[in-house]
Amino acid sequence: MKAMLRKAAHTLAGVLLVSMVGSAFAQQPYPNRPIRFITPYAPGGSTTVYARLIGQHFAERWGQNVVVDNRPGGNTVIGTETLARAAPDGYTIMLVASTHAILSSIIKTPYDPVRDFAPIAGIAVAPQVMVVHPGVAATTVREVIALAKAKPGQLNFASSGAGGPTHIAGEMFNILAGVKVQHVPYKGAGPAMTDLIGGHVQMFLSVPVNIIGHVKAGKLRAIAVTGEQRVGSLADTPTFAEAGLFGFNVQTWNGVLAPAGTPRPIIDQLSSEIGVMLARPDVKAKFEGFGVSPVYSDANQFAAKIKSEIVTYQKVIKAANIRID
Repeated sequence: MKAMLRKAAHTLAGVLLVSMVGSAFAQQPYPNRPIRFITPYAPGGSTTVYARLIGQHFAERWGQNVVVDNRPGGNTVIGTETLARAAPDGYTIMLVASTHAILSSIIKTPYDPVRDFAPIAGIAVAPQVMVVHPGVAATTVREVIALAKAKPGQLNFASSGAGGPTHIAGEMFNILAGVKVQHVPYKGAGPAMTDLIGGHVQMFLSVPVNIIGHVKAGKLRAIAVTGEQRVGSLADTPTFAEAGLFGFNVQTWNGVLAPAGTPRPIIDQLSSEIGVMLARPDVKAKFEGFGVSPVYSDANQFAAKIKSEIVTYQKVIKAANIRID
């Protein structure tokens, strides 16, 4: 009888020990392993730059590696679907751009841009800068328009992906200027920039971070910038309104998403930490050096922005009859 009691006591002690160990592991603070940070574009573009800045901040604060995972293709569908299918545990997040609010109005995506994701934070807004290859015989907006009218269909503009903000910007320029510059889509700003510098396409509208270095190196010529004010790093480049083309105010925004179902405490922790990062003077200076305004919005604010942007872009896409061939 005593032997049976001793055996039962040992068994109970073992169960309690296993339970305590399991509880200890379950209560480990987030994050306790590396975080995967997807960008749905090829390396070399602005989303990779922003993801690395955020990843570096997270790693410094939490002591966990953040692996930037470029997943280009399918007009950002490949990377975005990868996020939608990831475990909602906070260990897979994604750097998102305005394309997220655009694409589902143009093509049928394998995910819902609202239902299948948990917004974490908005991080930045930026104007679009029109640049041309130095071989293009135009230095002003008026000259670009005149050249496009003189040679209809012979000028091409690159985009970071069909249906994305750079595509819409190019099509809006066509409408406002009354011209037809042909669209050539790429899998991200990096490949688009490579072909533009190589002279395979003539024009590109993109965020300043993708443009500034090449303009200063003389590899590209800046023509004009969207929005109401000039970009500090390109102070000699006029706005489109200053150049005589009014109503061209397309801007790009960026933020961070997680899969739907990610626990709210983790969303709030990630969002709060991004807010801390964007308030750092050195980080603000880096963003502004790229010609980008670091603008933080929390999870609720960013969710509301995505929904409102979807409605806005639906109207623009319908009015401009934008399609993906």
